[in-house]
Amino acid sequence: MRRRIERELPIEHLLPDSEPAYVGSWVYIFGVVSIAALILVIASGVILAFFGPQWWHVSPQGLFVNSIHFWSVQMFFIFMVLHLWAQYFGQGWRDGRAATWMVGVVIFLTAIVTAFTGYVSQQNFDAQWIAVNAKDAINATGAGAFFNVLNFGQMYGLHIVLFPVLVAALVGFHVVLVRLRGVVKPPEDPA
Repeated sequence: MRRRIERELPIEHLLPDSEPAYVGSWVYIFGVVSIAALILVIASGVILAFFGPQWWHVSPQGLFVNSIHFWSVQMFFIFMVLHLWAQYFGQGWRDGRAATWMVGVVIFLTAIVTAFTGYVSQQNFDAQWIAVNAKDAINATGAGAFFNVLNFGQMYGLHIVLFPVLVAALVGFHVVLVRLRGVVKPPEDPA
């Protein structure tokens, strides 16, 4: 297995000394900022999970860390959408990179579900209102038998255990695919 990994992903591809000039584009910087925001989301989320809901609702320090968590999620989504759009309009799926692009789309969809479970875990009136309305929508899809958005324990557990691990694993897989296949060259000018 080690030989196969070394053959498929040599160290020169994993940690290259140089990159083409077009890699300095904002398109790729948006992806890097998304990863940096994700690291901040996970770090602040670990702190929030460690101290619990009472701490982040009452303590000034908890409110501060909760605000960092919230705004880093906003930053993660903003830069992820910019990266996704730029890759879409730059035809990032060309030259055998469709799997890399599709993993990015799956990351986006998984992040939406993660953000939703985090939103309904806030235990405020807005979260309760959204959860009550989402319950009907989820029941209409047939997934209500598995997910009860009014159950704080289930939503909180999914938000702090399952979905962050899934998002982080998918981001890691996405980065490995980028390192394996490289970044796509800009589309040729038709003129």
